[in-house]
Amino acid sequence: MIHHMDRTVFKAMASAAMLVFAAGAACASSINVPSGTGESPEDFFSASLADGRKGYVSSRKFSKSETEAVRADVWASWKAANDNFNEEKLQPLIPMSWDGSGLWNIPAELEPDAKMPYYWCSRGPALENGYRTFIYLHGSGNPDREWQNGLILSSQFQDSSAFFVPKIPNTGPYYRWWQKGKQYAWEKFIRLGVLSGEIDPDRLFFIGISEGAYGSQRLASYYADYLAGAGPIAGGEPLKNAPVENCANIAFSFRTGAEDKMFYRDILTGYTRDEFDRFEKEHPGYYVHNIEVVPGADHHSIGYFNTTPWLKDFVRNPYPHYVNWENFEMDGNRRNCFYNLAVEEPELENGRRRHYEMKIEGNVVNINVNDVEYTTTQTDPVYGIEMKFDKKYYPAVGGSVTIYLSDELLDLDSKVTVNLNGRRVWRGRPERRLEDVVNSCALFGDPRRLYTSSITISVKQ
Repeated sequence: MIHHMDRTVFKAMASAAMLVFAAGAACASSINVPSGTGESPEDFFSASLADGRKGYVSSRKFSKSETEAVRADVWASWKAANDNFNEEKLQPLIPMSWDGSGLWNIPAELEPDAKMPYYWCSRGPALENGYRTFIYLHGSGNPDREWQNGLILSSQFQDSSAFFVPKIPNTGPYYRWWQKGKQYAWEKFIRLGVLSGEIDPDRLFFIGISEGAYGSQRLASYYADYLAGAGPIAGGEPLKNAPVENCANIAFSFRTGAEDKMFYRDILTGYTRDEFDRFEKEHPGYYVHNIEVVPGADHHSIGYFNTTPWLKDFVRNPYPHYVNWENFEMDGNRRNCFYNLAVEEPELENGRRRHYEMKIEGNVVNINVNDVEYTTTQTDPVYGIEMKFDKKYYPAVGGSVTIYLSDELLDLDSKVTVNLNGRRVWRGRPERRLEDVVNSCALFGDPRRLYTSSITISVKQ
């Protein structure tokens, strides 16, 4: 369920982190040095940023009363490693202006000759924990004109917010916001934006128009665990490209004109509405949505100013007790983590995907893991768009799942039970370990997901 979190806890953690970081040498305290490795979290983070190193190891354990101090110290080490990492940084946030532009070069192996200019601007004062932030994705017209229109529209959206408004780096086959070069940009923006202290990490949204609607719909499903919500306008993706399952716990707005018939946008938006309705009926409170096929409106008359007023007051729940995740491929990439789950998956045959459903009830974690196979049941006769699908689920075999835990999710001082596909596979009292805080920080780069414990289970039948 969309949930307003305890701001006092987050504020105290952030303040403590800044105090530790300001102390400089305090980052090398005994809490930071794991027995037997000689590597501090900051050194590990630096290596992780440079070459993707995984698996920090430490024998350090701590009590519940030490949790916030450990989290603050680890976050300060993460911040120091990022500050010292040699990369193009995020421009300083300035009030809404044509001067608030920056430029990132996307690695050539992800997209050739790709430079992404962007505006990073705000309007009004920040909220208690930073700005509500909208990533605005423009449509597929002339990129210069569309980019400028994006800043103009952002300046007209109401209420105090920050806006990250990028320009598409290339046209032609690269004019897609969900491709791997752009994934690099979104992950970098979220990481650096949160570290800047300007962004409230629980108030981040993707919105977009036309081509930007296709992008924001896919990205909402792919990155839902970082988002409070999403708002595509005048789009319509086949749901194989943006599984609705993944949007539990976020707010989802979608508006397309009933006369917007090119590429079946009106029909595909209707299919998305129907699927959200179904999931909300099955899981009340988790699939909050406002999806409308607007009578009489076409692609250009849909109206752009209904989306942000509906989205703006939603706040991410970073500790949901229900997670529904279909791990789908987007331009050749897959996530290896989602909310509090981290996965190692085998190669799947027949184009299958892996699906995870987790529920935490009291101190019991129930997780079901299955493989998913799609069958196309409707293809349009003009463009060959696969529009509708059936899904079949098969028992998953192989791979592993790490379930990250914290006191926000259950009582770590009591025994925890984990059931996999209805069978008990673990029971015990999880330990609070420095290595789990460090590894979850490197994995998510998220101050709200510094988990203190973990349980890893093999997927077997």
